[in-house]
This record gives sequence, structure tokens and C-alpha cells, in this order.
Amino acid sequence: MKHLFAFLFLLGITFSLSAQSVRERILLDDGWQFAFGNASSPEKDFGCGTEYFNYLTKAASIHNEGPYSPKFNPEKWGVDWKMVNLPHDWVVDLPYVKEASHSHGYKAVGYKFPENSVGWYRKTITVPQEDLGKHLYLQFDGIFRDARIWINGFYLGHEPSGYATQVYDITEYLNYGEDNLICVRADATLEEGWFYEGAGIYRHVWLNKTAPLHVAPFGTFVHSTLAAPFDKAKLTIETTVENSGLQTEDYRLCHILRDADGKEVARCETAGQPVLPKDRQLTVGEIALDKPHLWSVDAPYLYTLLTEVYQYGKLVDAYTTTTGIRDIRFDADKGFLLNGQPLKLKGVNMHQDHPGVGAGIPDALQVYRLKELKKFGCNAYRSSHNPMTPEMLDACDRLGILVIEENRLTGVNEEHTRLLKRMIDRDRNHPCIILWSVGNEEWGIEWKENGTRIAATMREYCHRFDPTRLMTVASSSGPAILIPADVAGYNYILQNPVEQHRKDYPGRRALGSEETTGCGTRGIYFDAHDKGHMVAHNRKPNGPDSLLNCIERGWKFYDERPYLAGLFYWTGFDYRGEPNPMKFPATGSQFGILDYCGFPKDEAWYLKSWWTDEPVLHILPHWNLQGHEGDSIDIWVYSNCDEVELTVNGKKLDRKPMPRNGHLSWKAVFQPGAVKAVGYKNGKKILARTVETTGVPARISLTADRSVIQADNRDVAVCNIELQDKKKRFVPTACNDLTITVSGPVRILGVGNGDPAYQATERPADTDARTYQVKAFNGLAQVLLQSTGEAGEATLTVVSENMPETSCVLKLQK
Repeated sequence: MKHLFAFLFLLGITFSLSAQSVRERILLDDGWQFAFGNASSPEKDFGCGTEYFNYLTKAASIHNEGPYSPKFNPEKWGVDWKMVNLPHDWVVDLPYVKEASHSHGYKAVGYKFPENSVGWYRKTITVPQEDLGKHLYLQFDGIFRDARIWINGFYLGHEPSGYATQVYDITEYLNYGEDNLICVRADATLEEGWFYEGAGIYRHVWLNKTAPLHVAPFGTFVHSTLAAPFDKAKLTIETTVENSGLQTEDYRLCHILRDADGKEVARCETAGQPVLPKDRQLTVGEIALDKPHLWSVDAPYLYTLLTEVYQYGKLVDAYTTTTGIRDIRFDADKGFLLNGQPLKLKGVNMHQDHPGVGAGIPDALQVYRLKELKKFGCNAYRSSHNPMTPEMLDACDRLGILVIEENRLTGVNEEHTRLLKRMIDRDRNHPCIILWSVGNEEWGIEWKENGTRIAATMREYCHRFDPTRLMTVASSSGPAILIPADVAGYNYILQNPVEQHRKDYPGRRALGSEETTGCGTRGIYFDAHDKGHMVAHNRKPNGPDSLLNCIERGWKFYDERPYLAGLFYWTGFDYRGEPNPMKFPATGSQFGILDYCGFPKDEAWYLKSWWTDEPVLHILPHWNLQGHEGDSIDIWVYSNCDEVELTVNGKKLDRKPMPRNGHLSWKAVFQPGAVKAVGYKNGKKILARTVETTGVPARISLTADRSVIQADNRDVAVCNIELQDKKKRFVPTACNDLTITVSGPVRILGVGNGDPAYQATERPADTDARTYQVKAFNGLAQVLLQSTGEAGEATLTVVSENMPETSCVLKLQK
């Protein structure tokens, strides 16, 4: 028996190794050449397409001379290729210009700047001779935008959208045993959104190798059926098998479900029908599972499903799908239910850009951003207003964050539906996704009957592509587009008569797809529009109800109405572009509860007070209000304590009860000193906080989000800098110049400080630079350090005038 166990164990290892060897997925992010082209004319754009018999007229035309040709002559064009790694956003390095696009953050890109709006990328890969006979395809997860792709001079295709994953079969075009040239042209002349979008290959690129008979790209759909008490689940496994060969082939499938520890918990086998050459076939299998571990926001449990493809009894492909088992429902009276329990969506809208990297966000930084939101009670994320980066969805799966994923453009023709289908096919296995959104604030059709027809048609497409989830659409006020929606999305209760709609459509399921945070510039309590800084709208009467702390309006409304699923604030993080109501020199939106770097604003503490059970006591404004001595100041406290007592410069003010989902305010005359708040729960003191007038900056505090990162040339540590006085008190007005220096196997990936009027450079021109500068903004700054691939120790040192240097050490491990 012992020998039998040993044999079975070795057999399992053999099958595991075999499964790994039959399919390869190779990341192609490193070592790309980059150069600017020119959008003004093909002649200036390296002669792209101007050749006699160009790439559109002949396959791999012998007359090709552009960058897509192996015989391209850089000296003829005076091009000096720059080496870059992906993800890459070239707009980060462009200057800010007052005449540039307001919505895109005044960066010198777009139709006014043709010399900055086209980028060319080239990469040479070697494909081994032994790959001949396999099926190989390239996968681009995101290129902004209007991308054209070539390999070895063969034109592969064109994708106008900057948010679509692109897959290209390159099997027949390759030189096996030799070098192969991949070429990409991206053109950001036209905007696709009304927010900063960057430009370039800003998501990952993959080379996939499979057998001719294989699971098609994004070819599995694993979904579960449960019913109360949710102790049994039926998994349905839809698998699309593709035959890229030249003969009809038979196959069978084996599906192996493993738990989070890698232990097999169930399996099933299904027989396929003969697949014609160059055709696909769908096969459906089922697995019954007792006592499944359910996926939830508090316990995001994940299973993996290994799908094995057998041909003539031989394993030829193995495809892994991550899945979670959960039940999601929207109810017209109970709101949103997860696994049978009502759960209020506490969400934010998010664009995807960050200081130092723009739209080219590394995977580790995606995770960091999500974790910062979770600290304040956020449990949901709306991908405004385009499909998300795949690794962001992976992180939401792992962290337990619910997602509304949104299509970029509303419409019903092939141009629209192919993008909708591509998003759903790619992302339907993510348990975090609860709704597909087909549009946002489509002003041209919201009020019109054709808006109703378009939304109804898109709803049916969503149901066809994924019958397990509902669809939504967000309206700024027009009622017509919401009529056919499975779940109505209300952008702002001041613009949508939600309660009237409840009377008119009692069976409607609904949520708040956008609601104002009322935020402004972090640490600013007096307007400085000439500097691009503004006081939070919350500090002034807002709207027709002249409400102070208007962030309360949305949360109170949705929290008090069980029939509404929840809300999504605009926004979680600040983002570049759309700096309304400000204009240049402001370059970024200021409505995030966190600033552009992820540093919390006051309003983040309001949400933490009511979105979490953790005791909170936050005082605003800070007490470094020099120049306002003698002025009357509104002092606010965000807290979930029952009562709060305030003392200002030694004088006790009232002890006040905290209204549910509200805030407290007192008036006091500013003089340097201290403000102290004491919070009480059930009559007992549980918290005390003090805000003092500090001294000048005298020291630097430096912290990294992780002390150990992977030595893989990709992982990133987020290092935050805080300026303090000699008593180690945070100085909320400090804007000192900082010099940063690194040693060891890291590079300075980028810097930022959260200033919405930031116009300095964000990363070194030389990726090997060992030193760089950044200015603190209101006491804070941020440095992104990326692994260079070697193991060892790295040190970040920060110094400023009249302050001793401070260092932190990172370990990089393989």
C-alpha cells in the first residue's frame, strides 16, 4: 500500500508537470524600443504606409520600410530608440501646457500636438524551432489607443479602442528558430474618454503557446448555482475548445476543482464532439459540491479549476481558471444581497492613473490603491468608465471588493457589441463582478425614446454573453435610458428624482452609481484658486438645500432606504484631468476621498466613521492656520462616538451628541495652540485626539508599504514621506524640496505629492538614475521604487535643507 501511494504521488507530479509544459504563458513586458512618430502626416511618421505596395496591399510586403519592417533604417529617420519596460505611459513625461486638453490634465498630447501623439514600440523575440507545430498568439491587455500591430512585417490588425484586450494568432507568421520582430503603433490624437487616459502600451503583453487543439483564449466560463441555506453548489463549466490545426479532431475534457490550499475537492469529465479545422466547440460540464466555501467581502475564498484537454488519450492542454462560489441578487425591496444577506454597497468610482506612472500602473500598485480604500470601509468599485486592467480584477477577487465593470461606449452595432462581448468574455469568471454597466451619462439619449431602445438591446446582449449577471446603466438625470435597465444607476440624487421613480417603478432595482464626496484639496481650508487649490465643497453650503458637509447627503439617503443597493462616491482617488470647477494651473480632479497619491483627505474619516466599526475621532481643520489669527473658525469632528467634547486652547466647549451618519461642529477663534476632542461611547471615554500648532519641519519620517518585495523587475514598494517638527508632530503645511537617493537593486519608478496642480516632472529620464527630487505638498510626498530583478537589499534615503537625512531599507527576494 505504501508503494501504491508513492506511485500515485509520483503520477500526480508527472501529470502536474505535464500540464504545465503543454501550455506556456510568457510575459513580454521587458526590453521594448520606443520612439515618437508624428500624427501630422505619414511622411513624418517614419513613412508609415507610404511605401510602394505598402503593408495594406501585400502580406509582409517586400517594399516595407517602416518600423514594422526588419530592414527599417533608423539612421535615415534620425530615430534614437529609447528602451522601456511595460506597462508604459509616454504622456507622463510630456509637459503641462495651458492650451492642452482640460479634461486630460493639460498634458501636451492630442490633436494640437501631433509630434507627441504617436508612439512606436518594437521588440524582438526568439521563438525556438521546437515550437513549430504549436499554436502561438499574442495578447495585448491594453494599448491607448488606435493601435496597429505587426509581426515580421505582417500586418495583424487594428484596434481603435484603448481599453480592449487584443489577441492575434501569429503561428503562421513566425520564423522558428530565429528572431521575430513585434511592432506596435499607438495613436492618442483623439480622446476616447473625458479624463486622463495616457498613451502607449500601458498594460501587459503576453505570448501564449498551446497545442493546436486547446482551450480558446478566455474560453472557460465557470459559474455556480446556489440556494438557501447555501450549503450545496452546482458548478457549471462552459469550455470553448479551439482547433487551429488542419484536420478534424476529437477530444475529452477533465475538470479538476481545487480549494485554496491546492487540494482536489471535485472533478468531472466531459466528452467533446469532433471539431472541424479552424473551428471552435462549446462543451458543458457540471460539478456538485457540498459545503462550499463561499466567496464574500469579508472572506474572499477562491477555488481554482484546472481544465485538461485530452486528444487520443494524451494530455495536450491545461487551462487554469480562478473562481469563487457566491450568490448575488438585487432585490427591489431589499437592495443587494450576497449569499442571502443584505449588504449595502459602500463604493467609489475610480479611474486608473497614479503619480509617476500615469495609466501604466504596475500590479503591486493596483493592490496598494485598493488596500488604501479598504482601510476606510470601501467594499465596492465602479470602473469608470471603461473595462479594467485584468490584474486589478484579480486583486478585487483576492481582497473581497465588489465591482461594477463598465463598457466604454454605448451602442448596438458590431463596433459596440464586440467590445462589450470582449469585456464580458475576458472577465466573467471573476467573482468580484456583480454588474455589467453599458454606459454612463449618455446625455444625447438619456431623455429620448431611442435611449430606451438602445439600453434594452444592450441588456439583451449582456444576458446572452453572461446569463448569470444583471446589467446597469448610469443616468445623470434622463429617465428614458433607465426604463429597461436590470438595475438603475442614479448619478446624484440632486439630479435624479429617486423617490418619485420608486413610486412610478415599484419593481425597480437601483443603486447610486455616482454621488458627490464634496472634497477639495488635501489640507487646504482657504481657497487659493491661483495656485489650483480649493476648499472642500463640504465646508460651504452646497446645493438647493444649502447643506454643509454635502458628503452626508448621499450616504444618509442610501443608508436610510433598504430598497437601494448602496452608492458609489465620485471618486475614491483623485485623478489627473477634469479639474472641474478649477482650471489651469490645476491639472487634476480633487473629488477623491484620497488624493492622487492615496493620502487621505478629511472626508475619508467621515466615511470610515460610518462605513466601519472601528472607533474614529478626526478633527478638522489642522491648527497651522497662520495668517488667520483672530478669525472665527468652524471646527468639525468626524466620529462614530456617541458624544464628543471639544477643548480649544484650554477652553472647554460643548459636549455634543453625534447624529447618525453626521458630523459635529463648533466655532472658535483661531490662535496658535491646540484643539482636543474626547469621544464617549455609552457615557465612557474611549478616544482622545489632539491637533496642535506645530513648529517648522525638522525631521523626515519615511515608511514603505512593504519591507520585502519580489526581485522580479516588476514589483513595487510605495514609500511615503511625512515631514514632522522636532516633537515628531506632522506639519500639515510643509512644502519643502526633497532629494531622494537610492542604492541597491531598485529603480526610481516615479514620484508624487498629491498636489492637484502638480506640474513638475514625475520620474527620471534615465531609468538608472540614482537620485531625484520631489517637493512635499502639505507635509507629504511619495516615491515608487521598483525591483530591477536582482536579489539583495536596497536603501532609500531622503534629505531636505535643515533636516537630517532619513533612510529605509527594502529586502528584495527571488
